Amino acid sequence: MQMIKGIYFAALTICSCIELMGQSNEDLFLQAARKRLKSSKEYTLKVAALMPEGNYSFKPTDGEMNFGQQLLHLAQNLGWLSSSYLVEENNPVNKTDMKLQQKDSIVAVVTKSYDYAIRAMDQLDADRLKDTVPFFAGPMNKLQIINLINDHQTHHRGQILVYLRLKDISPPDYVGW
Repeated sequence: MQMIKGIYFAALTICSCIELMGQSNEDLFLQAARKRLKSSKEYTLKVAALMPEGNYSFKPTDGEMNFGQQLLHLAQNLGWLSSSYLVEENNPVNKTDMKLQQKDSIVAVVTKSYDYAIRAMDQLDADRLKDTVPFFAGPMNKLQIINLINDHQTHHRGQILVYLRLKDISPPDYVGW
């Protein structure tokens, strides 16, 4: 039985290596980025669900966005970067969305934005990752935009994890790639 398991594991490893050998670095990056974005959506929605609605207006200091505003900002930026630099469409998050205050409405906008960004990334051809796009901080390629998408949402989600802890709420276990 042990020998059969060993042969099965070896065959599985060989098949995985052959599959990876047929993919370019760009394909592998885009595949990982899609998986990471889906995991980020899952984790962000778990974080959003933990905060009671009455605390969506909580902010630790006057200079900070409140919990709900952090989520809306994350969603707006995710929609903007995806729509402006990955697929060139209209941002799914509009000015009216940015004024929402109810938990369910904010979570719906966050969900809509993630779903849009995932579809945008699904439409992106790996050969286009090297394409340069004009950006306010200077020209970037689409691969850099995807890294920016990940970095920005991680930054703001990290802030709201602190908001949860300040309300004595333990964040969910981290969801990795």
